[in-house]
Amino acid sequence: MKDKIIEKSTEMFLVRGSKGLTMDTIAYEMGISKKTIYKYFNTKRELVKAGSEYLFHRITNGINEIMELNENPIREMYLIKDFVFKVLKSENTSPYLQFQKYFPKIYQSLITRQFAEMDKCITKNLKKGIKQGLYSKEINIKLISRFYYIGINNIKDKSIFNPKDFTATEINNAYLYFYLKGICTQKGLDLLNNYKKSEK
Repeated sequence: MKDKIIEKSTEMFLVRGSKGLTMDTIAYEMGISKKTIYKYFNTKRELVKAGSEYLFHRITNGINEIMELNENPIREMYLIKDFVFKVLKSENTSPYLQFQKYFPKIYQSLITRQFAEMDKCITKNLKKGIKQGLYSKEINIKLISRFYYIGINNIKDKSIFNPKDFTATEINNAYLYFYLKGICTQKGLDLLNNYKKSEK
């Protein structure tokens, strides 16, 4: 039951945000009593923390599984984009911005580990791309990895990317395309443009 509560509350958090997540709404959605929830979690903060761990490991494990497929690095980045986009419920506010605003201590813990995992993933992808002749050998891997990290964590900021002007799909697709375009060789660009055409 504990795992089900964590999974459901995380799903609700992604869709409704922090304000829409209460013990009452979770109990109602799951058809259980609040007493059952409080048996495992004393406060909403405890539940959100457990949910943040669940989300972190779900995304990390999913990305690792994609990288084990040994696809070419450009396709690998597209698969990762689609996976994370699906997990984070596409159109909704980044959970990390929600954590930063309402649960700063949870945010600080998450962001440190998130960077470590993402840096490892992107560094591996960049090295593979250079080796296969798809990415420029002149790029600074350490720097580009950080460029990617900063960008991907901010493209869901609705104060900058107003949903009235841009869809989440449009933003995610454009971000990945121009990130990759900036580091690709001509060989890589030919492959990248094929993926771009397939999105239409």
